[in-house]
Amino acid sequence: MNTPFYFAFGLTLLAGLCTGVGSILSLGYKKFNPKFLGGMLGLSAGVMLYVSFAEIINKAKISLTEVFGEQLGAIYTVVGFFSGILAIILIDKLIPSHDHDHEDENASSVKGNQNQKLYRLGIFSALALAIHNFPEGLATFMSAINEPSYGLSIAFAVAVHNIPEGIAVAIPIYYATKSRKKAFWYSFLSGLAEPIGALIGYFILRQFFDDSIFGIIFSSVAGIMVYISLNELIPTAREYAGQKITMWGILVGMLIMAISLLLFI
Repeated sequence: MNTPFYFAFGLTLLAGLCTGVGSILSLGYKKFNPKFLGGMLGLSAGVMLYVSFAEIINKAKISLTEVFGEQLGAIYTVVGFFSGILAIILIDKLIPSHDHDHEDENASSVKGNQNQKLYRLGIFSALALAIHNFPEGLATFMSAINEPSYGLSIAFAVAVHNIPEGIAVAIPIYYATKSRKKAFWYSFLSGLAEPIGALIGYFILRQFFDDSIFGIIFSSVAGIMVYISLNELIPTAREYAGQKITMWGILVGMLIMAISLLLFI
């Protein structure tokens, strides 16, 4: 393998591993703090919502428009978006819930239900981000191998916005399990989808991975992330921290993601 391959793969690997950086930064609190938890979940929702509507949907529409034209490209973008929502709803139904069928006044039982809810939330976030990171890693890798200076700027921007994405996975997992190690590894593994995407794309999918497939994947991922934000992250954040802190968390998350995306320009 030549030098450009190792350079491009190294950039993609480092960008993906920054989800682990996000988890490290978010795991400083040893004592349970519901307001901190709620604020960070709100921040995670802001990150997911902003990146979905400001970047991912736009990328999907551009790719699909190039293949199918303006009107059909827009239609397929919408279809992909709502297909992603439908897919995550079905996944939600397939993952067993441990909620009790009968109301239980026992405090430990209530706490167990809350932990299970947070754990499921972390798993959903990890799943959505891994799916998102797979084609993102391929795009970063291919940009770097074709134009190293452009690839470097893209990898840096991806690395920056992977940090808050790592928080989205680590925080609910940590508060559900009280295990920093487990929170870190889930976050870390979701970021590994980027270098894995680069390798699979380079060796296997280059002849199949065209703009249409890229667009459908990205529009579906946007739908998944929006659903998780609206149905899981924001309601859970409000439950722990209230409306005001949740809203500030969302706004800060959007601002962080907006700044990181400006690095692409």
